Amino acid sequence: MQNPTTLLNRIKDTRTKVQRVIMTALSATLMSALLGTAQAQTSAPMPPAMKPDPNAPSAASQEPIQNLLDREPEPLFSDNTLVPYAPASGGIQGTADGLDGGALYLMAKLTRDSQPLNDNLIWRIYSETTNADGRLQLIATSKGGDAEFRLDPGAYMIHTSYGYAQATNRIVIGKEVLSKMVTLNAGGIKFYATLPDGAPLESGPVTFDIYSREFDQRGERDLIASSVKPGSIIRLNADTYHIVSRYGDANAEIRADIQVLPGKLTEATIFHKAADITLKLVNERGGEAIANTTWSVLSPGGDVVVEATGAFPDFVLAAGEYEAVARNNGRTYLHTFTVEPGADREVEVVSSISELVSGSSRAN
Repeated sequence: MQNPTTLLNRIKDTRTKVQRVIMTALSATLMSALLGTAQAQTSAPMPPAMKPDPNAPSAASQEPIQNLLDREPEPLFSDNTLVPYAPASGGIQGTADGLDGGALYLMAKLTRDSQPLNDNLIWRIYSETTNADGRLQLIATSKGGDAEFRLDPGAYMIHTSYGYAQATNRIVIGKEVLSKMVTLNAGGIKFYATLPDGAPLESGPVTFDIYSREFDQRGERDLIASSVKPGSIIRLNADTYHIVSRYGDANAEIRADIQVLPGKLTEATIFHKAADITLKLVNERGGEAIANTTWSVLSPGGDVVVEATGAFPDFVLAAGEYEAVARNNGRTYLHTFTVEPGADREVEVVSSISELVSGSSRAN
C-alpha cells in the first residue's frame, strides 16, 4: 500500500498536467479565432466612402481641381451592349432585308456621364472597301437622334457628327442585332464681342474663325469653322482651339486660345480696341465730300492697312495712329489721325491749294 503523502503528490502532478493541456488547447483555439477574424476583416470589401459635405470649407480646400481634359480617353464605343434594342419609328436605312443581314441600333452622348442626344446628330455608314474612285462608299445616312440600320454582314465605318464634333468607329456586322453607344467627348463654345467700355458688338461686322491649335507641315492651322457670328453656339470635340475674331475687314483682329471642355458650354468674350472711321476729302472743314477720291490708310511704319475709292470710305481700324493718303485730280493729300477704342467718327482731309507743295498737300 502506497504512502498517503506520495499518493497525494501524484494526484497534484496529474491535475497540473491536465490544467496545462486545457490551457494550451484554449490558447490555440483563441489564437485561431483571432486569426480568422483578422483574415475576414482583411478580405471583406471596404465600406464606401462617405460623400463629403460640399459646404465644409476644409473638404473643398483639400480636394484638387480636376481638368476634365486630363481624364483618360473615353471609349467611343461602349464595351458592352448596354443600349436596349428598340426598332426605330421611322423607315429602316440600309441595304439588307429581313434576316439576311444584321440590325444596328446607334445612340450618342457628349460624355460618359451625360444623357443620350435626341437631335442634331448625323449618322453616316460607309463600307470599309473603297470604290473605283478610291473613296469609301456611303451605304446609309440618318439624321436626328438615335438611328437604326439594317446592313449586310461585313465591316463598316460609322461616322457620327454633332455640329463640328465628330467621331469615327469601325464595326463588324453579322446576322445579329447590335446596339452601340457612341461617346463624342464633346462640348460647345459661345462667342461674344464687346468694346473696352462693355458695349456689345452684336450687329456690327464682327466674326469669329475657329482653327486647330496645331500647325500642319506647311506651318498653317486647319480651319474648322469660319465667319461665326456673336451669340452662336458651336459644338466641338473637347480640345483647345485657336480663335481669330475680326471686327471689320481691315486690321481690327484679336487672337486667343480657348479650351472646350467635354459636356460643358464655354462662353468666350472678345474685347476689341477699335473704332469705325469714315474718311472725307473736303475743300474746307465741314464741306461736302469730293467724289472720285482714291484712299490709302498707312500704318506708322508706312505699310498699307486698307485701300478704297469713293467719297465716304468707311473702315473699322484698330486703336492707334494712322496716315490717310487721298488722291484726287492728280493731287495727293496727307493727313495723320488717331483712332481711339470705341470712338467712331469722321476724319476730314482738307484740300487747300495754298498748302500744295510739289504737287501734294499736308492737311492740318
